Amino acid sequence: MTYRARVETLYLLGFSLDLVNMFIGTVAYPAIAADLQASVPQLAWIGNAYMLGLTLVIPLGSWLAARLGERRVLCLSLVLFTAGAVLAGTAPSIEWLIGWRLLQGLGGGLLIPVGQAMAYRECPPADRARLTARIMAVALLVPALSPTLGGLLVEWGSWRGVLLVSVPLAMVALALAAAWVRPGAPLAVPALDRRGLLLGSVGLSVLLVALSLLAEPGQRMLGAGLLVVATLVLALYARSARLTDHPVLQWSLLRHASLRLAMLIYLLVPGTFIGTQLVATLLLHRQGYGAAAIGGFMLPWAIASACAIATTRHWLPRIGARPLLTAGMGGQAVGIALLIGLPASQPWLPVLAFALMGLGGSLCSSSAQTLAFQTLADAELLPGSALWNLNRQLSFCLAAALLACVLAVLSSVLPAHAFPLTLMLAAGMSLLPMLLLWRLPASSLALRASP
Repeated sequence: MTYRARVETLYLLGFSLDLVNMFIGTVAYPAIAADLQASVPQLAWIGNAYMLGLTLVIPLGSWLAARLGERRVLCLSLVLFTAGAVLAGTAPSIEWLIGWRLLQGLGGGLLIPVGQAMAYRECPPADRARLTARIMAVALLVPALSPTLGGLLVEWGSWRGVLLVSVPLAMVALALAAAWVRPGAPLAVPALDRRGLLLGSVGLSVLLVALSLLAEPGQRMLGAGLLVVATLVLALYARSARLTDHPVLQWSLLRHASLRLAMLIYLLVPGTFIGTQLVATLLLHRQGYGAAAIGGFMLPWAIASACAIATTRHWLPRIGARPLLTAGMGGQAVGIALLIGLPASQPWLPVLAFALMGLGGSLCSSSAQTLAFQTLADAELLPGSALWNLNRQLSFCLAAALLACVLAVLSSVLPAHAFPLTLMLAAGMSLLPMLLLWRLPASSLALRASP
């Protein structure tokens, strides 16, 4: 096996671990609530704590990799991840469980950006569309299969098995990282931007707490207040970053138009789908669809997503990103629009709607993943990966929180039009990146050939 194949395998294994821990736990919440006497907000923080850990440590990944070497950082991240999984799976209370999930997220947050940067660095630019296709296949299959696996573990054993199932895989990844990754000498790096790290960590932490509270009907005023605080702290961070020669996150990389566009697309297309899925679930439940039927609509979404990934792999090097991204945004917007005024007597319409959302969303996400790293130099891949993954984590929260709040407000003032207006907003959000896409010159969207 070539070194490139080993690095890609290791990254995809680590990416799978991250996705499993994001999507497998929800099915265990009722059992955890009964066993640990946990409230609904506490259950929500099982997932939020993991995402918070990821978000806090991602900015530190590139500095640590340069200071300690990539192999050491990968091994350290897997040790933290495995320890967090074991401790969470044996936690005696919900408070300890949430704390250990935070530790697990801290490990995962180091694993993903470093592994991703290594994989793209070893991959020639002309082959990066194929690498992206493999990444997107993992991103499709793992979230689709994880809830089923989690449900079986709960039914056959205990909710603790859901949290412990990733331990053997993490130990395999740790052994492979130690054996496969070349040591590499630590690099001379500037002093850590401690002020920027503190302001950024506090701002992002408060932002995630605010978003989680905004999704709860009785906590929206507190969430709005914390959102203001997060905005002020992040504004201070932005000012500090402009005045620092070596900020903890290299925002200057956004001078690359392809990275800037790709991050916006991921925030507003896959991110909007996460929020739309919540709104559509509530709408379909009101129309009498059961949980199994609603979950079943994700099957046409998954099939269409797989087709989109294959399409992107084949056509992106041939026709470029602009037509695929335009078709993707349009497809998701049309799919969301089909849910407006959805009659309960036509179950084929939700099937078509979810298929279009899967096709459109995956055309955008797979194209954006390749585009993001296409113009970055090798030395820029690690800090660029940190920006990309931080944006990815925020995309899971921002659009969902916005659409949930809009639906809640409209339900109190315009109850008859709450769902249609919220879905219209989601469809419009999916189209917003098109404004930037068509302003960029074709040269900034072209794929580089291998030297």
